[in-house]
Amino acid sequence: MIGLLQRVRTARVEVESKTVAAIDRGILVFVGVERGDDETKADRLLERLLGYRVFPDTQEKMNLSVQDINGGLLLVPQFTLVADTQKGTRPSFTSAAAPPQAKRLFDYLVQHAQRQYTSTVSGIFGADMQVVLTNDGPVTFWLQS
Repeated sequence: MIGLLQRVRTARVEVESKTVAAIDRGILVFVGVERGDDETKADRLLERLLGYRVFPDTQEKMNLSVQDINGGLLLVPQFTLVADTQKGTRPSFTSAAAPPQAKRLFDYLVQHAQRQYTSTVSGIFGADMQVVLTNDGPVTFWLQS
């Protein structure tokens, strides 16, 4: 399971010109589900997302997590993260989980995130989403479980 984490000042997801999820300061995470991923990998990714220290402390060192700053967590499904781009000029998605499995694991991740951290919102699996964000830093990390 892949999480592309971005520290943001604000972020929102729109579907059909309507905002379906939004956060102020926090982290936006694009989530890709690979074949073979399971609940254990989703749990590990969530643990890392909630504890990953990407916010500055009083000495400007990245020592604080999204929980430490009471920031927002926005999870957005993005199957293109699992693309194989090693050959040619067209990505291959053979390593992506089948849509029903990916949806099940993304929903699992969102539900568990909301239980553990109430400031969690999400995009909509399978929807044509527009993601608007102000990246803070920029600070972006690729996490894989």
